[in-house]
Amino acid sequence: MSGPRLRVTADLDLCQGHQLCQGEAPTVFGFDAAADVVTVLEEHPDPALRPQVTAAVRYCPAFALTLEETTDD
Repeated sequence: MSGPRLRVTADLDLCQGHQLCQGEAPTVFGFDAAADVVTVLEEHPDPALRPQVTAAVRYCPAFALTLEETTDD
C-alpha cells in the first residue's frame, strides 16, 4: 500500500503565462510558448519537490495552479 502522492494541476483558462512556476519548479512546470500557458511536466512530482511546487502554486499571480495530496485506492 502506498502513501499519499502529490498531484499538480493547472487551469489553462486562468494561466496568464507569467512563468513564475517554471522558475520555482522547472522539473515540474514547463511552458508552451505557442499557447502562452504553463505545461505540467510531472503531474505526480516526487515528494522531495514539495517545497518548490508549493512555492510555485503560492506565487502564481493568476491562481492557476493546484497542489493536492491523493491516495492510491
